[in-house]
Amino acid sequence: LVITLCALAILTVFFVGALPHFELHRWALQDSGWLPHRTSGIFRALPFALWVYLGIEQLPLAAEESENPIRDMPKALLLGLGTLVLFAFLTVILNAGIAPGTQEVGRSDEPLFLGFRTIFGSGATTRALALIGCAGLVASFHAIIFAYGRQIYSLSRAGYFPTYLSVTHGTRQTPARALIAGSVLGYAAALTIYFAGQKSSVGAVLLNMAVFGAVIAYVFQMTSFIRLRMAFPAMVRPYRSPLGIAGATTAMVIAIATLFTLFLNRDYRPGVVGAAVWFLLGIGYFALYGRKRL
Repeated sequence: LVITLCALAILTVFFVGALPHFELHRWALQDSGWLPHRTSGIFRALPFALWVYLGIEQLPLAAEESENPIRDMPKALLLGLGTLVLFAFLTVILNAGIAPGTQEVGRSDEPLFLGFRTIFGSGATTRALALIGCAGLVASFHAIIFAYGRQIYSLSRAGYFPTYLSVTHGTRQTPARALIAGSVLGYAAALTIYFAGQKSSVGAVLLNMAVFGAVIAYVFQMTSFIRLRMAFPAMVRPYRSPLGIAGATTAMVIAIATLFTLFLNRDYRPGVVGAAVWFLLGIGYFALYGRKRL
């Protein structure tokens, strides 16, 4: 939580500093207009746009840790999603709307650093703020590690994964084996991509692999939501989505569209195909062995 607050504080410093330099038409649009890559550019950007919000759906895994899930979980989800939307829009728009502009930002691996350099110059202040800004990455690592540990542990305890993975630590009661197994798989995937000749785009390939799994999960989540609404209208619901079936259907359409866009970029396609193969192997494991041990 402290690391997350540090990351948000750094972004707030950036927002306040960027406002005096903000010129939308001069820097964000330049000579390219609103759609420099036409409609296809929107679809190619979808996986990266989705990455900004990826992982918020894992928050319910913390329900067992909360004192009052009925009260705490809806509040946490809404505040978390609201924070993401606000900070995502401000970061993207303000970073593109100041010097050196979208052309340079689009080519940079460190776009936020360019923004800090515009505001504070090229001195030690910019480097220090950019370094502290990495807290956002660390915070996301922590969240994802917590999520995959919980996920592997729960699926193992239910019998979907080998039960060996649901044994907890003797002293700390944490899902230690699940955490270690997940990190080993993650490193193995990153090294495979690296040694397969994708040294410069390991992060982007991993991003597309993660989004591939996420959008499939979103489709099933929305399907389940719609099914529950229609089949059990009188079910007790501590929180009722104001968007209802229409919102779930819209989210499902976006997820399906994003699934197809993952295959548009040839450089990232091998990672997506690899993730699909991994999923198929998992389905095969369940069909031949796992379903008999639930």
